[in-house]
Amino acid sequence: MRALSVVLTLLLSLPALADDYLQLYQAAGWPQQRMHFSDALQAAQERYRGSLPPAVHQALVNNSNQRFAPTAMDQRALQGLRSSLSAPASALQFFQSPLGRKIVDAELLATRSDQLARYANGLPRTDASATRRLLIRHLAQALPAREAGAEVSLALAGVAADSLSQMLPGLLGDGNSQALLDGQRQRLIEQIGADLDNTLLHVYRELSDPELEEFVSFAQSDAGKAYYQAALATLRGGLAVGASAGAR
Repeated sequence: MRALSVVLTLLLSLPALADDYLQLYQAAGWPQQRMHFSDALQAAQERYRGSLPPAVHQALVNNSNQRFAPTAMDQRALQGLRSSLSAPASALQFFQSPLGRKIVDAELLATRSDQLARYANGLPRTDASATRRLLIRHLAQALPAREAGAEVSLALAGVAADSLSQMLPGLLGDGNSQALLDGQRQRLIEQIGADLDNTLLHVYRELSDPELEEFVSFAQSDAGKAYYQAALATLRGGLAVGASAGAR
């Protein structure tokens, strides 16, 4: 009877354990960030309207809408989180805490379309104490912000190239396309990194120094490192990075 009770307990706990990934996905703000990306995608599609022939622009819209369909993005991203993070409980606990929710709120505010438009020409310079700047430097080293920003930028910039390649195969040189993409990714990482401290000072400006220190402690912990490594895989999965047009 005792053995049966243990088996039943394990079986009943499996759905709860599996659901930790979905709860973490939601608590860390991924669905809202995907919505913000969709807003940015629509703006990018509109910017290309006047500079591309109608047929090419329509292909751009069709291709990007297919690649970045909301449900498919969420499914790919959640699968990336499940496959990249072996133990989600610690990260879930952090992002469900008052500080975690405050961090997510700050990140969601920073990526809203009105905020992106407001600071399209650059963020204001933020004055901060030496202690706060040191905390931000540690945070910049712990978060994959450079890499994440580069992937989002490449995804938005690449919708026109994808459409041109589909309509005119070989136009962009398939043999060198991956090398060109990698080179552009590295340049973006360097550009983002050059002003990353000021960006993080702006994004997390409402966090007190003790809150920022606690955030750094989580990001530098084993659980935090595992989560943020998985977060980059989650982002790349949602954006279908590396997938061919036919596989998206």
